[in-house]
Amino acid sequence: MGNSHSKRSKTITYPVARKSKPAPSRDSDVTLTDSICDPSPTVNISNVCKWEDKLLSDPKNRLALGALTTHAATAILQNPSILLQDTHIFSNKLDMGAPVTNQRSSGRCWLFAATNVFRVGLIRKYKLNGFELSQSYLFFWDKLEKANFFLEQIIDTVKEPLDSRLIQYLMHGPVGDGGQWDMVVNLVEKYGLVPQAIYPDSFNAKASGRINWLITAKLREAALHLRQLANAKEKVSSDLIYRYKAKVMQEIYGVLVLSLGAPPKPNDTFTWIFVDKDQKHQTITTTPLEFYHANVGAVSNLATLSQPLHIPALTNLAPAGGRGGVKNRFSLVNDPRNPYMRLLTVERLGNIYGGKGVEQARPSLFGCDVGKYSDPQKGILDTAQFDYELGFNITLNLTKAQRLETGESSMTHAMVLSGVNLVDDKPTKWRVENSWGDANGDKGYLVMSDAWFDEFVYQIVVSPDFVDEEVVKVLDQDPITLPIWDPMGSLA
Repeated sequence: MGNSHSKRSKTITYPVARKSKPAPSRDSDVTLTDSICDPSPTVNISNVCKWEDKLLSDPKNRLALGALTTHAATAILQNPSILLQDTHIFSNKLDMGAPVTNQRSSGRCWLFAATNVFRVGLIRKYKLNGFELSQSYLFFWDKLEKANFFLEQIIDTVKEPLDSRLIQYLMHGPVGDGGQWDMVVNLVEKYGLVPQAIYPDSFNAKASGRINWLITAKLREAALHLRQLANAKEKVSSDLIYRYKAKVMQEIYGVLVLSLGAPPKPNDTFTWIFVDKDQKHQTITTTPLEFYHANVGAVSNLATLSQPLHIPALTNLAPAGGRGGVKNRFSLVNDPRNPYMRLLTVERLGNIYGGKGVEQARPSLFGCDVGKYSDPQKGILDTAQFDYELGFNITLNLTKAQRLETGESSMTHAMVLSGVNLVDDKPTKWRVENSWGDANGDKGYLVMSDAWFDEFVYQIVVSPDFVDEEVVKVLDQDPITLPIWDPMGSLA
């Protein structure tokens, strides 16, 4: 979305145009009129005894006690009708290619979602049976760039108190695995792309926790030293400060090379050898940047639908021209806390110093709160699939805006829209390509109800060719700047 040294973000607040039907609900068994409560600022044991007697006097609650203490609540409270409703059958479906990807024990979902989108056109262009771009290649350069970005932010904020909210937030996770669309754009435009065969996953790419800790610890140490140098009583030259920064960056680069392997540089030559669908042996010699630029059209194009897709609720989705390139895409954000049709940016958020601010983009890639009302094993995202009121006698009534305001929800994961089910020209459910392997859902694909989309999807990546001119004009506005700790700045 943005930082103090980056170009303007292209994140647009956008309303959800359709109203979801609320799930039928019952009043909680405990109401203000029949609750047992002697007002007290402390936990009153007399009250507790009365609460327990009332709770367990109901046979339904005694049944719930036996079931919920011996089984997962999601297994007991799942709505059987939702399982029949949320089948993996869609009126419109994209051919996304193979294989279903797996980010393993890492937080690289945003890189997997982006490369899953990019590879579709490449599979068609080169007539491939299956293909993956190297997620680890972008992952390596993202770590190095985030380390540099962090140190630049520390140098820029040396006068801020160490215990200020800004400095503590910067220190919290300087090289986390997560990211957003503009970070993808920054990486691809600077470093290009390579096939996974050229730079495959290492152990530490699949399980990144240890190297994240090691690099973070070194960066926190470096941050303190930089602040000491900058705030010393006897003035220290900026040359000395940047010499120290360069030394730290060299050490971080060493950690990355030794744990992930040395990647090709953007202009290094590599040779990609593959066999196409016609069983023809093919050889391409190029560089990462040349590979990206030679395939920018394939990388940018959407897959072909099994039938034409028309969803009025998402404005006009018929392409209007040949604009291409990942950098031209931007994010539509549904954030009810802020006015719609406004440009948003998040201060000091990014990965490449001097690059684009964080942007979210394209109708395929989207950011959401994947842990809410989800069954990963069955591959279902549906607000009505678990009946917590039936099991626990409580209702959850926060609005989407209130969930953001209280920390109850934020973007936690990035995936790809790959299909939709339309009834009377309106979406009822969506097909989602995930990056958790093919063991869950429908061989790795999820089904997302339209009601869940409304409540827990926060951003969607689009091309200017696929939205109304009114929306594109929002990009000319002066942005509303959100603080770095705002939920819209969370990294999927």
